Amino acid sequence: MAHTSFDMQAFHAQIDDAVKKHFPPSSPPTLPHPSALTRAAASLPKVSDALSKPLGVSATTAHLLEDIVPALSGQALSPRYYGFVTGSVHPAAQAAEAVVAALDQNVQVHLPDQTIATDVEASALDLLADLFGLSHPQTGAPRGIFTGRTFTTGATGSNILGLACAREHVLARRVPPGSPSMGELGILGACVAAGVTEIQVLTSMGHSSLSKAASVVGLGRASVKQMAKSPERPWLLDVDAVERELVARDGTGVATIIAVTFGIFAAALAPGTVFDKLRERVSGVHLADSIAVDGHKLLNVPYDCGMFFTRSLPTLTNVFTNPNAAYLASSAGAPIPSPLNVGLENSRRFRALPAYAVLRSEGRKGMAAMLGRMVELARRIACFVRDSEHYDWLPNGEADVDDTHIIVLLRAKDVTLNDELVARINETRDMYVSGTSWGGQKAVRVAIGSWRVDVERDFAVVEAILSAVAEGRPYTAAV
Repeated sequence: MAHTSFDMQAFHAQIDDAVKKHFPPSSPPTLPHPSALTRAAASLPKVSDALSKPLGVSATTAHLLEDIVPALSGQALSPRYYGFVTGSVHPAAQAAEAVVAALDQNVQVHLPDQTIATDVEASALDLLADLFGLSHPQTGAPRGIFTGRTFTTGATGSNILGLACAREHVLARRVPPGSPSMGELGILGACVAAGVTEIQVLTSMGHSSLSKAASVVGLGRASVKQMAKSPERPWLLDVDAVERELVARDGTGVATIIAVTFGIFAAALAPGTVFDKLRERVSGVHLADSIAVDGHKLLNVPYDCGMFFTRSLPTLTNVFTNPNAAYLASSAGAPIPSPLNVGLENSRRFRALPAYAVLRSEGRKGMAAMLGRMVELARRIACFVRDSEHYDWLPNGEADVDDTHIIVLLRAKDVTLNDELVARINETRDMYVSGTSWGGQKAVRVAIGSWRVDVERDFAVVEAILSAVAEGRPYTAAV
């Protein structure tokens, strides 16, 4: 069935109208109305007859706009969707995403005479390296230290790349000289050749995807071991304990990978400001062997998007080279490695373009200002919670507010209220939070991540909602 007459420009206008109808720009809801979810669920077809009764393009687009759109969350449109460390979609990224869909590049092979796509991806990675302070310390060259880099689907994909490279490295150091790479031998063969009986991953409150990544690369979830400084500060890696573990396991056939979590976007905050303490926390990030980054959070590009940087391009290519397909070969002597040889996917969408667009749109000062607004709002909320008679600021109500980045943990002092606090906040549809736990009890996590943040406006709404919920009175949205 040909659809050459479909008017894409008109459809984009219809999308805009539908979004404005269900997500009013003045106060877009964080969640759909329950009735919209019910209607959307009822509109989904029975598999038994759906394919034998095609709707056609026009009826399908009407179904999308009338049934599906109203039942989606407002996470990209509301400035107060504080769940899951969710970013929004920056206007420049949204424009770039339209180009991505319209031209649908498969960014897998570096073919500079045929498409600019891989050059754009390389440029975006150079800009990110510069933003994060990963450029060469003497020359300023963006590829001076982290020569291996690529776009991924997110932190999970990047952590898989990181652990795969680390696994390759620790085994390569132990196998006899001239041995094939682990990518050739496989993990069992390489471990036998290296005399390794266990590979452990030492961390402290590592990213939630770290254990999944350990499972995927064959290390196992049990290989991830917590080495926290103390129960009160479980996010701090106990370096002394790590040293003791390394000494104790030396010569026993155990190889060790160390993984730490940090907010690398803090490096992009403005220097010489109230953010200096956060910047100091990431000042040594360039010493890491590899770095995993989420883009669809603080960079405010569409899902899904992540980045990965590693010091060793040879190690990265040893793991991910795609051999024996002549038609996938890149140009001879190409300075940019083909993406299919430095990452998981052979078929890849042009997810680098929205990231490139945001960085070119905002520049260093614009990114610092955008991220700064997120931190300022988080700190305002932290101060309100700290001083409140109804809430506890976690993990320590006497902590320094300057330690706050973009996440605030809180708990209602009233046990009954605390049990239903997440639901009570979210049912306002003017603010959305995630549930978590701390010290064995329920807690609320507020994660600020949208370019839409307006500190004064959003704090006023958060304060009003938390106060109304704590006092047991209805919340009335400001007109």
